[in-house]
Amino acid sequence: MNTANIISAVCVVGGTGLLFGLLLAFAAHIFAVKKDERAERITEVLPGANCGSCGYAGCSAYAEAVVNEGAPVNACTVGKSPVAQKIAEIMGVEAGEVQEVVARVMCAGDKASVVYKFDYKGIKDCAAAAKFAGGAKKCESGCLGLGHCANVCPFGAIKIKNGVAVVDDTLCQACGKCIKECPKHIIKLVPKNQRHWVLCSNPEMGKFVNQYCKKGCIGCKLCEKECHFDAIHVVDNHAIIDYDKCKNCGLCAKKCPRGVIMSVPRENGAKTQVVTTAN
Repeated sequence: MNTANIISAVCVVGGTGLLFGLLLAFAAHIFAVKKDERAERITEVLPGANCGSCGYAGCSAYAEAVVNEGAPVNACTVGKSPVAQKIAEIMGVEAGEVQEVVARVMCAGDKASVVYKFDYKGIKDCAAAAKFAGGAKKCESGCLGLGHCANVCPFGAIKIKNGVAVVDDTLCQACGKCIKECPKHIIKLVPKNQRHWVLCSNPEMGKFVNQYCKKGCIGCKLCEKECHFDAIHVVDNHAIIDYDKCKNCGLCAKKCPRGVIMSVPRENGAKTQVVTTAN
């Protein structure tokens, strides 16, 4: 084979590759989408939990939304006020008020209080158990108590106690992962500064609740009648607190004949201890 032909072919191929490379570099320069450095700075101050509680796929997606879509600077529930303030400084706006929230499991049906349909021996996973006749508890809205929420919590804020999930609000960062994973949809975010919540979300009438749960809300409306601020009402046969109106007076908890309205005393900065009214 002629050496000159080989050299010529190599030069043609190399030259073609170089030409295409230059064209691609030129096109990349012309059509490049300029990134706002503020998005990178916001991503750096975010906690990196990528939990989605802000409403976006992750921290970087939220940062892009703040810069490009005008998303609120105080939407990160994990970072709370300090992170909101830093993001506000980057964006040159006011942070606004950040209301801290905490996850609560709306169920009081522990092993001593509920009726079981059968003895579940399957996989210790709530999602799997829920697919088997709705779970072992006769209450269709009851916590299955197998710890699926505890397993997905990245902060170790959920423990299973006597067959019911319980949230430690000193550890909960309100990331919302437990809410997404609960097959019964009974975990809710409530304002952290509110001292009361209803440990039941059963939509059935009280006469049926009485048959399988000693602690379920029976929709008697005694709490509703006792409240001076119109802050609690029975909706779908169970009590719901309107936290925009609630004054934390505790009258509803004292009046509840089932002890299903919980109170969280906070004294001298002591660690939160959950207590219940007597049944």
